[in-house]
Amino acid sequence: MADGNSETKTSNQMWGGRFASGPDAIMEEINASIGFDKKLYAQDIRGSIAHATMLAHQGIISAEDKDKIVHGLNTILSEIESGQFEFSRRLEDIHMNIEARLATLIGPAAGRLHTARSRNDQVALDFRLWVKEELQRTEKALTGLIAAFLDRAEEHAETVMPGFTHLQTAQPVTFGHHCMAYVEMFGRDRSRVRHAIEHMDESPIGAAALAGTGFPIDRHMTASALGFAGPTRNSIDTVSDRDFALEFLSIAAIAATHMSRLAEEIVIWSTPQFGFIRLSDAFSTGSSIMPQKKNPDAAELVRAKTGRINGSLIALLTVMKGLPLAYSKDMQEDKEQVFDAAESLELAVAAMTGMVRDMTIRADRMKAAAGSGYSTATDLADWLVREAGLPFRDAHHVTGRAVALAEQKACDLADLSLEDLQSIHPSITAKVFDVLTVEASVASRTSFGGTAPNEVRKQIAWWRARN
Repeated sequence: MADGNSETKTSNQMWGGRFASGPDAIMEEINASIGFDKKLYAQDIRGSIAHATMLAHQGIISAEDKDKIVHGLNTILSEIESGQFEFSRRLEDIHMNIEARLATLIGPAAGRLHTARSRNDQVALDFRLWVKEELQRTEKALTGLIAAFLDRAEEHAETVMPGFTHLQTAQPVTFGHHCMAYVEMFGRDRSRVRHAIEHMDESPIGAAALAGTGFPIDRHMTASALGFAGPTRNSIDTVSDRDFALEFLSIAAIAATHMSRLAEEIVIWSTPQFGFIRLSDAFSTGSSIMPQKKNPDAAELVRAKTGRINGSLIALLTVMKGLPLAYSKDMQEDKEQVFDAAESLELAVAAMTGMVRDMTIRADRMKAAAGSGYSTATDLADWLVREAGLPFRDAHHVTGRAVALAEQKACDLADLSLEDLQSIHPSITAKVFDVLTVEASVASRTSFGGTAPNEVRKQIAWWRARN
């Protein structure tokens, strides 16, 4: 005879031990977002206060109810910030958690708060406010990173180092010039941040579920109260738009890529083989087995964070790519990606700013390396064009022969004798040696944006006036 509990046991085995009560437990697990969207509590309360104030101003709710709502919401804000608020998974999300607590605090008046709005425009507002504030934090952090590079660039406007292409020695540059390359990168990142803030500076509240509302609301009033330039102009797009989140993730991915390139250079430069820099103990770790090791872990972790941020961008792009208008529950998956990327980006920028300010520059090692690999060969070719009147292609060929002779003699170009050079081309004079030092090479690169110390200082001054 079959066990009377066999059907229940089979059902529980089917659903798995974690979901003891079957489909209802699974639905609660997949539907609840309070575990991560509680991060939006301040934005949710701020938006609700603005909405209630507008409803009262328009005569949609009474001033008395508005006052109760505002007082209750401020009480909830204090409870959350003091750690006294109890979040409930049963209530799904931050919006329902706050609404339920408000009803307990002030009674029936709480039910009037949701007049003329939906969770669709409510979550769009909360999330947009959060992203806007995060972008403002990112702008400030990038400004600090740029300032750190400007200080190092000014300090090392004349410090000679090798410039690389293909990670092979190319031409001498200054470390200050190299630092200013990153100023340009992070400056573009900051510019993208500012543009993104402009793009998303519209208030979603009042779009309701997707069609707007028949109540006589004033969306311009709520937009102004919440610090937006104005309200959004299409209610369908409003509740289905996550461009602002995608743009944030795109900006984060590009900025993280820039930091990853820098991190890679820091890792390389700090090796004994290069020895261009020393990282402080604050941004390094030792080895559990090799006592001599000093590992650039902070730089390596910044480099790794880039993969995580890129993954968040791809994840949200994939979520959004197949959604018909307007709102779909898929869009609940937007926040975790943005929250995680924001945390990773904040940490990476802070770590990189610290490393840039803290690292010791070994100018002697940089200068020694700057002259390796026949880095002044282009200067010789330019001299032949300028002084001997050779076409550049001919000068390039002559210089190639000079490099081959230097390799044969196991010496630098500057160590070849005048007779050696004249055996390759008789028009070469002793004046050529004036351009074959690394200092002369960098000093000669006076074109706008070039590596000459005076040009570097001009670029530093330009950026300081705008940072």
